[in-house]
Amino acid sequence: MPAAKRSELGDFLRSRRQRLDPTQHASNGRRRRTPGLRREEVAELAGIGVDWYVRLEQGRTVSPSHATLDALARALQLGEVEAAHMRALAREHPHRAFEVERVPPAIERMVASLPLPAYVTGRRWDILTWNTAAAEFLGFQRLAKADRNILVFMFIEADARRLFGETWADEARRMIALFRATHDLHANDPTFVALVERLRSHSAEFAQWWNAHDVVSGVSGRKLLMHPQRGLLRYEYATFQANDDPALKLAIYTPV
Repeated sequence: MPAAKRSELGDFLRSRRQRLDPTQHASNGRRRRTPGLRREEVAELAGIGVDWYVRLEQGRTVSPSHATLDALARALQLGEVEAAHMRALAREHPHRAFEVERVPPAIERMVASLPLPAYVTGRRWDILTWNTAAAEFLGFQRLAKADRNILVFMFIEADARRLFGETWADEARRMIALFRATHDLHANDPTFVALVERLRSHSAEFAQWWNAHDVVSGVSGRKLLMHPQRGLLRYEYATFQANDDPALKLAIYTPV
């Protein structure tokens, strides 16, 4: 397992341990200097050796079994998405160096023909193509090529804060948790590292929320957007993967 990926697994385990309520553990009478459970308490709950668990959190080379990962998921009280993320981080995932994806012409034409706002993103959330309806209120066409990324748009471009208004913080945190699940599998790739470092340096909110190491799965939902001329707009959104390349994700917004 690459060192960066082991580090992400350790960071994730630590973040989940620190959020647990120590008053629910038998040793809660001991004085606490740090939040959450201690490492030895998690190891005890999972039925594994303390030194072995410490090695996991420190990002040292270990290969946990499926049974051990299941025990850790129970001990850390992980949700289904969090448990799946932990297992993915613990597996060997050989990856080629990341390259920005190319959208097949047929998909580009299909997106352009849609009357609803639609765009396609890649694995790193780069904005690869969009239609006229999306440009009308998202303004992706105004971004420099190097800035065509959903997270850069959300955390660095001032237009995004105006567009999302009072819902910006909730939407931004949700985006981070969605992206985290993909990022951690490519944590040693220089292009992913550069993106995160850029976002950290430009946004205090990103740096703070990124450190929380939250993960969620992608779902459909609703968004409230403030158009400069048309006022408040309500949309339902849904995303779809392309069979040509599962890394390509089509997002479509339907007015409510």
